[in-house]
Amino acid sequence: MHPPLTLHRHPMCAEIIEEFQKCHLDHPVKKFFGECTDLKIKLDRCFRQEKALKRKANFEESKKFKEQLLAYKREIAETNQG
Repeated sequence: MHPPLTLHRHPMCAEIIEEFQKCHLDHPVKKFFGECTDLKIKLDRCFRQEKALKRKANFEESKKFKEQLLAYKREIAETNQG
């Protein structure tokens, strides 16, 4: 299974999504016998790459937030002691 094939949610894979959807429209019966399988594999790989990039960006954002939070906690601790 793949996520919903909405172009605005997957801009990195938009071209492959369009090809895949066109293949399904052009081959309504053959799609069940593997006509669009190569495109499906390319689409799955693209989704994995896209997810990895998003995961990395979220991790970097999380690290920055944690650093800011620790700095804030230190600042509060220093003002309470002083």
